[in-house]
Amino acid sequence: MIEALAFLIVGLVLLVYAADKFVMGAAATASYLGVSSMVVGLIVIGFGTSAPEMVISAIAALQGNPGLALGNAVGSNTTNIALVLGVGIIVSPLMIGSNTVKREMPILLLVTLFVMLLMWDGEQTRLDGAILITSMFAMTLWMAWLGLKQSKNKDNLQKEFEAELPQDVSKKAAWLWLLFGMIMLPVASHSMVHGATTIAQMLGMTDVVIGLTVVALGTSLPELSATIACMKKKEYDLALGNIVGSNMFNLLGVLGISASIKAYKLPENFLATDYFLMLNLTLALLLFSMFSVARKKPIPRAAGYFFVIIYCVYMFWLFKRG
Repeated sequence: MIEALAFLIVGLVLLVYAADKFVMGAAATASYLGVSSMVVGLIVIGFGTSAPEMVISAIAALQGNPGLALGNAVGSNTTNIALVLGVGIIVSPLMIGSNTVKREMPILLLVTLFVMLLMWDGEQTRLDGAILITSMFAMTLWMAWLGLKQSKNKDNLQKEFEAELPQDVSKKAAWLWLLFGMIMLPVASHSMVHGATTIAQMLGMTDVVIGLTVVALGTSLPELSATIACMKKKEYDLALGNIVGSNMFNLLGVLGISASIKAYKLPENFLATDYFLMLNLTLALLLFSMFSVARKKPIPRAAGYFFVIIYCVYMFWLFKRG
């Protein structure tokens, strides 16, 4: 157990560090290649927040544990809304102000419903995976096109995206960090998957439950710290944009990668319980945001406590279920 826990913790720490350096290197390299700052910002916000989940998904599927990838994707989305954003709202009431965020929130709900439709037959096939990955690239291109279209009239979210771009990174350092990330991400993910699956076997828990709990929480910790920092600085659009972007990439990219590598059947009642909760949290966030915009007031701290309580009850239920 101690050895497996060490693999899990070391893998997690290295994964978060490697993902951060990989995204920094990729963004800086893209800037040197002449890619627009808005598109690079989308790389940092969109792909960067889901890079750990994507690599874990691929490694888990290659090792014959697609359930871990499934649990990680859905669990990360649940954690992002209920815990990460919930804590953020408790730190500071969330003001919804960006037109981009208002547009992307309904899209997240549509993506969530679309993925549920693909899962309705109780399995994820390689064709489903290809559809999800294609949808991810289409969404990324649409966001890039939208960003370029709005480049002359930047909204608050776009300005905050561009503020996240790496500064003072030399071309040599950019390539080195990119190479470091490409090498260490698979190594760290392999360590984390090995530790997680071993612990699951020893505790008699399924790979899906471990993905929904320990792995999802671990890969969401960077988002938690980033969200708290954004809320303290009153960068509300960036905080919410991080969550919305990450959740869309998790559903399309993480699930798409795992299904493309290895088809699998969904656990019994997965859609009716775990996925249903994630869907309802997404809907609740959309409704809270709509009320916030209509009343021109921030989402209150009470909503944050509501989300966090739901997360705690859900975690207790999962561990009890095993």
